[in-house]
Order: sequence, then C-alpha cells, then structure tokens
Amino acid sequence: MSKQYEAAGVSLEAGYESVRRIKKHVARTSVPGVMGGIGSFGGMFDLSGLGYKEPVLVSGTDGVGTKLKLAFMMDKHDTIGQDVVAMCVNDVLAQGAKPLFFLDYVAVGKNHPEKIEQIVKGVADGCVLADCALIGGETAEMPDMYDVDEYDIAGFTVGAVEKSRMIDGTKTESGDVVIGLQSSGVHSNGFSLVRKLIFKDHDLDLKEKYTLSRPLGDALLEPTRIYVRPVSKVLEEVDVHGVAHITGGGFYENMPRCLKPGLGIKINKGSWEIPEIFPFLQKLGNVDEKDMYNVFNMGVGMILVVAEKDVERTMEILAANGEKPSVIGTVTDGEGIVIE
Repeated sequence: MSKQYEAAGVSLEAGYESVRRIKKHVARTSVPGVMGGIGSFGGMFDLSGLGYKEPVLVSGTDGVGTKLKLAFMMDKHDTIGQDVVAMCVNDVLAQGAKPLFFLDYVAVGKNHPEKIEQIVKGVADGCVLADCALIGGETAEMPDMYDVDEYDIAGFTVGAVEKSRMIDGTKTESGDVVIGLQSSGVHSNGFSLVRKLIFKDHDLDLKEKYTLSRPLGDALLEPTRIYVRPVSKVLEEVDVHGVAHITGGGFYENMPRCLKPGLGIKINKGSWEIPEIFPFLQKLGNVDEKDMYNVFNMGVGMILVVAEKDVERTMEILAANGEKPSVIGTVTDGEGIVIE
C-alpha cells in the first residue's frame, strides 16, 4: 500500500476491496459473447457467434443527473445503477438494437467499498433486466473533486441490429398508431425542477408521504424502467415503424425523433394512467400543464409506432411480457405534438 497516496486521499486497498465485492455482481450478467473476465484492460465481446448477417452497432452513453442528490440525502445507492443502465439501453433499443454489453464509470470522493458494491449491484440488476453483460468499468477516487460521501456515475452500452431491421422512422406514416408503455415515475429526468419544487420552494421531508401512497423519497428514487425484453419480443414479430424513449424534453422533444419529417402526433390525454407523483409535483409548484409534458415523461416511458393492422398483436405481445400498454395517439400530417 502506498502511504503517500493514502495521505493524498486515495486508498488502493479500498479499491481492491471494491473489486472483490463487485465480482459476484458482474458474474451474474454474463451472456453469450462475453470473453474474458473483469480485470482486463479492455472488455471483450465476440459478435461472431450471435448469428448477425449485416450487424449494425448502436451505442449510447448517459448519466443519472441530479437524481443522485436524492440518493445522497436518503443514503440509498442500490437502485441508481439501474437508472444509468436504463438510460443507455432504452436509447439503443429505440433504434431496434439489442443491447450486448455495458460499461460503467463511477467517480467518488472517497472509496467506501460497501457503497461501491451497492452501486454496482444496481448496475448488474439493470444489465440482467436488459439481457446484456457488464464487461468492464472504472472506479475513480478523486478526493479533490467530490465530497467524501458523494459520487457521479455514467454508463456506456453497445447494441446490435440487423441492417435491414433498423428503426429510423422512415416507415412512419400518417394514420399509424402510437402505443405507450408505462413509466415507473419520474425516471431520471427533470430532477433539477423536482429538487427546486420540493426543497428550495417548499422544504419538504423525503420521509413523509404527504398525499402520496408512499414516502416522497421512495417515489422519486423509483428506478427507471428497462423496456428491452418486452419491446424485443414485439420486434421479433411486428414491423415497428418508430420507437421513442421519453427522457429529458418529455413528449415535445422526444416523440418527433421517431418520425420522418413532416409528420406529428396527436396524443389523447387520459388514455393512460399517470403516476401519482406527477399531479403531486404539478400542484406543488403550480406548474403549467404544457411544461409538465415538456419536462417529464408523465407516465409514458417509451412509445412504439405501428401500423393500425399491427396494433392488436403488439398489445398482446406487450401484455404477455408484463406490460400494461395503452393506445395513446395517432400519427398525423403536420409536424409537432398536439395533446388533446
């Protein structure tokens, strides 16, 4: 052990202990194609045995944003990893790609091995839900960059899709039907506004329920849903025209991204269940309804755009795979999102 490095605020032994703790979590994410194990300089994945003829690799990277601040306040770190996985794998899924592998980066003020284990456990949980492998990562101890109890996390994923099966919105047509998949709540976007409303404006207690069915902090830390399994099942049978992951920018920014130019979407308000956290936040801050749909997912974490003839089968597949899908709108001539 380097005593001088330790005096500078970095514990090599804590780093070794963290690696020992996370190995079992990494191991349970293994999928066909994984080569080698944790500890190599680079993570390896063999694409040749997966049967692709013209594979297109689709990559995505993201973080969790200021949702981390709530994890610090509640001293709860075992779900934030699922959030970072979800933000990445749901994005590549929107192009029709199946996530293959994932890497994470955790930067800490002080390496607490038990906390690192909780964080990586959450990452592994997310990878298992996404059927992708955690093949590597990095934990950086930076005492001059972060407070001793704080950290940041980011992730990176690579998925693959047959070139002929890519989803890029070019098949979308006026009259197509928009199917919404339920979110679990706020997911991982809009937390700067959330924190302003509950702390700066009202100084609320995360342990209190208020008008909610559970403590406010638990509702806000509910991890982002991962849609890989149910949507992959749909893609096996249905010619899906468009997919959008509803993240930062809400309905107005994300939904148009899955359409070809010149088209828009008419959303039928009331056609899906809105989680209780959204009307709570809206009332708390007297937030304009359009702003709510422009910031949050409002209960719709992902949309699929399909031809009218494929709606029934799509809904059946989603329901059989644990989803509660809703027909929430239609594709229209004329750009923009209209909520009626």
